[in-house]
Amino acid sequence: MRDPSRFAWPDGIRAAVTLTFDDARESQLIHGIPILDRHDVKATFYVSLTGVDQRLDDWRRVVGGGHEIGNHSINHVCSGNFCWPSTLTLEDYSLERMEEDILAAQKGIEDRLGVSPRTFAYPCGQSFVGRGEQCRSYTPIVARHFIAGRRFREETFNDPSFCDLARLAGTEGDGLSFDQLRTIIHQAADEGAWIVLAIHDVGLDQPHQVMSTDTLEQLCTHCKDPTNAIWIDTTEHIADFINRTRSQS
Repeated sequence: MRDPSRFAWPDGIRAAVTLTFDDARESQLIHGIPILDRHDVKATFYVSLTGVDQRLDDWRRVVGGGHEIGNHSINHVCSGNFCWPSTLTLEDYSLERMEEDILAAQKGIEDRLGVSPRTFAYPCGQSFVGRGEQCRSYTPIVARHFIAGRRFREETFNDPSFCDLARLAGTEGDGLSFDQLRTIIHQAADEGAWIVLAIHDVGLDQPHQVMSTDTLEQLCTHCKDPTNAIWIDTTEHIADFINRTRSQS
């Protein structure tokens, strides 16, 4: 177990939690935002431009509500090993093409929503391009353009005194009950860690990639309860705090 005394969160906080939502899915607007706003929880939304364009005015209201908008690339390119059909695969991508993809998304978000994303979520949590001896990490590109990058389905939390902010561990939040999430958060608190939850749909009747509205409601209530000493905030705000604290040590 990590020594939680290695890093001092503010105001007696024991752990940090960030709720991140991927792909600008409609259920996030319909079911997620009302719960977040009711509890004054600010979350990070890693958007696709397609999803934003479908409900542009609503996403502008999300920005106005103080939530963070993050970059999730234009084409959401993943490994060709995934079962869905795609003509674009990471194995056949280059670093140059990935950077163009990311910057195109950045401009698209700026043009539509009037904000310049400061954090990034790796599509499918994967941070490579190419094959074999030509395989390369595109984390340096993310580090060049953003203060933080979130991966997906990692097995660890983020140690604020040590973690690479360009490769943050993302913990899957989909499909978990509140009791399961509470256990995970308590484990993070014991270690003084930062847990970044990755969520897709909210409140839909489907078997995969969804968090129930009851779970999100209970999760927000738990994290906002001051007796639990949890800081729940956006990727951007917590990464900024970590950078400031590290620069002073």
